[in-house]
Amino acid sequence: MGGGSSMHGGAVIVGAGQAGLQLAVDLRQRGYDGEVTLIGGEAHAPYQRPPLSKKYLVGALSRDALMLRTPEFYRAKGIDLVTGAQVTSVLPDPGGGGSVELGDGRSIAYRDLAVTTGARARRIAIPGADAPNVLVMRSMDDADQLRARLADVTQVVVIGGGFIGLESAAVLRSLGKQVVLVEAVDRLLARVAAPELGRFYLDAHRRRGVDVRLGTGVSAIETDESGDARAVVLADGESIPADVVIVGIGVVRDPHLAEQLGARWDGGIVVDQHARTTVPGVVAAGDCAVWRNPLSPSDRPSCVESVQNAVDQAKVAAATLCGDESVVYDSVPWFWSDQDDLKLQMAGLCQGSDRRVLRGDPDSEGFSILHFKNDRFIAIDSINRPVDFMAARRALPVGATITDLDAAADLARPLKELFA
Repeated sequence: MGGGSSMHGGAVIVGAGQAGLQLAVDLRQRGYDGEVTLIGGEAHAPYQRPPLSKKYLVGALSRDALMLRTPEFYRAKGIDLVTGAQVTSVLPDPGGGGSVELGDGRSIAYRDLAVTTGARARRIAIPGADAPNVLVMRSMDDADQLRARLADVTQVVVIGGGFIGLESAAVLRSLGKQVVLVEAVDRLLARVAAPELGRFYLDAHRRRGVDVRLGTGVSAIETDESGDARAVVLADGESIPADVVIVGIGVVRDPHLAEQLGARWDGGIVVDQHARTTVPGVVAAGDCAVWRNPLSPSDRPSCVESVQNAVDQAKVAAATLCGDESVVYDSVPWFWSDQDDLKLQMAGLCQGSDRRVLRGDPDSEGFSILHFKNDRFIAIDSINRPVDFMAARRALPVGATITDLDAAADLARPLKELFA
């Protein structure tokens, strides 16, 4: 595989997001001398997704500024970027390699194949959900649809209390919109964060004027004669007026390519620490891939949906295709979320913690939560405390912990001095 061979076909990377681009770049940096073809389903070249629900949505970041690389970069690196193309099928050759078939009839041969197709926004299955002003926030086109409507929007209903829902609510509230956020369970960020963090965001968003409804299901979306959504109907029958509805209830992954390849699937394409799938010569990285993370308390393969994961795992996948198996994916996950003037930075995985230390006062909107398991430090959540986050991020990879938990709760004690 890879490296010194100039066999026809080279590497085909299906999916032109953060992981796909990083994989292509690393192949070239490692001296991969075959063709490198990067195929994306969107009409746009690879771009940053995190700013879509923040700076890009409010016009503080241009489309050009979103782009991860210039057109000249792809030409200089010998990366053939194919945009607006759907891979309809993969035809593996029993002897190795194969070809991908595109929706426009083209066929591209490969020696090495990488799947970096990411994930798509989950849609809500209720009456009225197909109205044109019921939007998700996953792609540039999604953000453009919302931006085009903002001037005529007064009332917004956000369905989902995860990061996308909260970020969207914060931006729209800062623009003066009336925002109601509806979450089906009894706390915010229930899937990804500690209860203390969910309570903090509940109070913080309410202070900023967002009407947050917890433990509230949605039964339907009412539409008018033109087909546009005009109200969201809650499970208890209450109808909330809406000029636009944003759905942020997670993502789903497409098993189509995995099924054609015969790759193991468990909610995503299962990979090992070398980003290898169960099919020889095929790797996967980013949001489409799941693996048994040794930091997770669960035995099920899982995915950390973040830019960091996409980049780090793609680098490992490139090394594997180039024949370098000394590189493994063992990075400590980290993540961030900007909501109004609240900057959350997380490192490690807090699930399974048996003790938490609150460092600072949440009402001050500057604090950290330290997570421990069996007296070992495993994760941090920091709000507007970058110095805490950086100290923890340096400590986690080397297994450093804190024994004096009373001192850890004292903001006067620098966190970096407490790790041993």
